[in-house]
Amino acid sequence: MTRLERTWAQLKARRRKALIAFITAGDPDRETTVPAMHALVRGGADVLELGVPFSDPEAEGPSIQAASERALKAGTRLADVIRMVAQFRERDRDTPVLLMGYLNQIERMGIAPYAAQLARAGADGAIVVNLPPEEAAALSDALRAHDLALILLVAPTTTPARLRTIADAASGFIYYVSLKGVTGADHLDPASIAARVAAIRAASDLPVAVGFGIKDGATAARVAMSCDGVVVGSALVDTIKRLAAEPGAVPAALEKQAAELRRALG
Repeated sequence: MTRLERTWAQLKARRRKALIAFITAGDPDRETTVPAMHALVRGGADVLELGVPFSDPEAEGPSIQAASERALKAGTRLADVIRMVAQFRERDRDTPVLLMGYLNQIERMGIAPYAAQLARAGADGAIVVNLPPEEAAALSDALRAHDLALILLVAPTTTPARLRTIADAASGFIYYVSLKGVTGADHLDPASIAARVAAIRAASDLPVAVGFGIKDGATAARVAMSCDGVVVGSALVDTIKRLAAEPGAVPAALEKQAAELRRALG
C-alpha cells in the first residue's frame, strides 16, 4: 500500500474528510516552503500539493499566478521543488506530497528522470494540469513503475465518455474541478458538485477530492458533504502574499488557517 492509499484508508476508517492543502513552492522565497509545509500538517492537512512555479499557469487565477511570479523571481525551478520534498521527508515520513504543475516542465526534464527523481525525494505523485488523459500513458507508466500516482482532473464540462477515459487512467484519487474557469473563482454550487461527484463515483472506485473556489471552513464543509476531500489553495496563497514581506510569520499563519479548515471539516 502506498503512502497516499494508506492516508485515504485511514481517513475512511475514521470517517474524516481529507484536507488537501496547496501552496506554491518558493513563495515568497525558497527558505519558507518547507517550514510552511510542516506548519500545514501541524494544522491538520492530510495531503500536501506543492505547486511548481510556471511562467504561463493557464489554469490558475490571479492569486496563484502571482505566487508563481514571486517564486520564479526567487529563483525557484523544478529541481528546487524536488529538493524541498526531500527536505520535508527528513522530518515527515507519513504525509503524502504531490507535485502540481504543467507537462512542459516535465518534458524539459524528461519523463523517466522526473518520475525517478520524485520517487527518490519521497514524493507520492503528480497532478499535471495540461495533460490530456488520452496522452497520459507514458507519464502514468513511468510514475507507476515507482509506485507514484498520476492524479487526473475532471471538469464540469467533462463528457461521460471522457470521464471513463480519465477513470481508467487515473490513480491516487480523482480531482474534480468544481467550477468552470480558474482557481480562486467564487461561484460554487454545492448541489451541482454533488451530482457530478456521484457521476464520478459511478465511473471509478478512487476517492474524489474537490477543488477550485473553496475559500474558508464553511465552504469546505458544504462541499465535503458529497466527496472524500477538499483542496484549498488560493486562500492559503493569499495568506502567504499578505505576509510576503515578513516570511518568518508565514508558517504560523498557515498552521492557524489549516486548523480552522480542519475544525470545519470535522
